[in-house]
Amino acid sequence: MTIPPVVPHRIDPAGGCPHAANARLLDQGAVAPVVLPGDVEGMVVLGHDALKDFLAHPDVAKSARHFTALNEGRMPDGWPLMTFATVQGMTTADDEDHRRLRSLVSRAFTARRVEALRPRVEELTAELLDGLEAAVTEGEDIVELRRRFALPLPMSVICELLGVDEEFRGRLHHLSGQVVATDIGPREVVAANRELVSVLAAVAASRASRPGDDLTSALIAAREEDGDRLSEQELIGTLLLMIIAGHETTLNLITNAVRALCAHRDQLDLVLSGAASWSDVVEETLRWDSPVSYFPFRYPKRDLTVAGTVIPRGTPVLAGYSAAGRDRSAHGADADRFDVTRASAARHLSLGHGPHYCLGAPLARLEATVALERLFDRFPDLDLAAPDAELARKAGFVGNSVDRLPVRLRPVAGAA
Repeated sequence: MTIPPVVPHRIDPAGGCPHAANARLLDQGAVAPVVLPGDVEGMVVLGHDALKDFLAHPDVAKSARHFTALNEGRMPDGWPLMTFATVQGMTTADDEDHRRLRSLVSRAFTARRVEALRPRVEELTAELLDGLEAAVTEGEDIVELRRRFALPLPMSVICELLGVDEEFRGRLHHLSGQVVATDIGPREVVAANRELVSVLAAVAASRASRPGDDLTSALIAAREEDGDRLSEQELIGTLLLMIIAGHETTLNLITNAVRALCAHRDQLDLVLSGAASWSDVVEETLRWDSPVSYFPFRYPKRDLTVAGTVIPRGTPVLAGYSAAGRDRSAHGADADRFDVTRASAARHLSLGHGPHYCLGAPLARLEATVALERLFDRFPDLDLAAPDAELARKAGFVGNSVDRLPVRLRPVAGAA
């Protein structure tokens, strides 16, 4: 009997909800061939155990010097994923380069330093909630929670941590969104990357002329003390990584958690009654609806067999975090169910694994936990203003969330 060839899954550049496609692919195996935008051949690792092993495998690299098609000049101009492959920073560094860059940044994310940020996170959260309260008082029935709460909290925290002046913040959010988008054309890709580099260079110049008690100033000082420790390109690449990862992921996490709790009021009741914690909500949201769906890229340094499938050397591989979170082999037959009491929730991989595990994980957890607890403490009857299935998805397949989150903060008058 002839076995039909496996048809690669063509990833939609516009993104959309990933879970139905993930389920189909997982039914076929833990690893799947994919076609990326620009008809670039790649692979995705979807199964929990396979992904965990792959992320920590010593023969898997992050540097684009291992990306065969790129090095052979076969990539289309203005490829929307080029920044993920070529930006110079921790996400594309290996071995000693990675350890050097990570050590410079890690001091800002120790458990002690993150916990020291709690009062500021709580203060910012209270200010944002006061603004929402005022909107209700002034007669707004529906507020857009993503833009007015889930976004400004992590964006303010990461920008304060990096010493980014207020004048740059709005533009940085827009441009970082363009950089992670996978559905825009070559001209827009090139323009967004150029402008983002220009804005980040202006941020660095501002901190170089007026150093402060912030991470950017510390990185610049480290470069000046030992010139080969951090190049100009690495500084810009590190700032780019910190801005994007420091707010986009937490923005999606808070948004997805609110959506999940509104759609599962019984789970919200468990938390409000004390039967589960807000930390449980954060971990289950990370598992059940990962804020990052398919993260680019890793490259095998040799032909590598993963869960019975050979991934050829130099293939660009996506980490399928949203799929791994609902892998029934790791989380049980009811892995599709949102359950804040789930024992396996904390075993998710949504913040990575191995040497590239997310440095900002403690900060993301702190921000999301404080934000959700204070939000539902202030507005326990908060609910979606439209069915979740009707909410437009955020463009692109890297991030996983909705574009807007319209909610009612108070029950509709006269509603039963």
